[in-house]
Amino acid sequence: MKVAVVDINGKSTGREVELSADVFAIEPNNHAVYLDVKQYLANQRQGTHKAKERAEISGSTRKIKKQKGTGTARAGSIKSGVFKGGGRMFGPRPRNYSFKLNKGLKRLARKSALSMKANDDAIVVLEDITFDSPKTKNFTNLLKALGVENKKSLFVLGASNNNVYLSSRNLKGSDVVMNSELSTYKILNANKLVLLESALEGIETNLSK
Repeated sequence: MKVAVVDINGKSTGREVELSADVFAIEPNNHAVYLDVKQYLANQRQGTHKAKERAEISGSTRKIKKQKGTGTARAGSIKSGVFKGGGRMFGPRPRNYSFKLNKGLKRLARKSALSMKANDDAIVVLEDITFDSPKTKNFTNLLKALGVENKKSLFVLGASNNNVYLSSRNLKGSDVVMNSELSTYKILNANKLVLLESALEGIETNLSK
């Protein structure tokens, strides 16, 4: 699959790059994509939710009434969850929501996501760029030139570029990552996937193992 390379002004450079069919043209595996996205979202959860149970709240431990003869249900503690001010029954406890997925499955999920974007013609290949200084205006102009200023976009760099990253940080609709940080969730969450030329080799190498 060949894709034209554009410059920082959104104009064609007259060059084309060949996208690997093993990465960008496979039959998507929807279940692998689902599991990888589920794991990504689960890993974002803090899991610090907590409610006090009857053993953890302050209150008297005496038996509040006699066992029999009251005509009501027996009760042994004012801290019981059935009383106002009592502990919560079966309340949330701190837990870890993360779970493990095999590397092969995660690799398949990323290739499936990239293939979906390729099928939707949602991939742009941009020649390598750099900014002299971190300025949001520079990145905004780039988005306008590529026609993605009103869309969610994901820029994938081949090497660390602090000026480009800092220039994009104030823009909610755009995200900049290294090719090694690419995730299935971020690929699918973007309307347009902008790959820098230097990132292509790293993506194909990482996913062709």
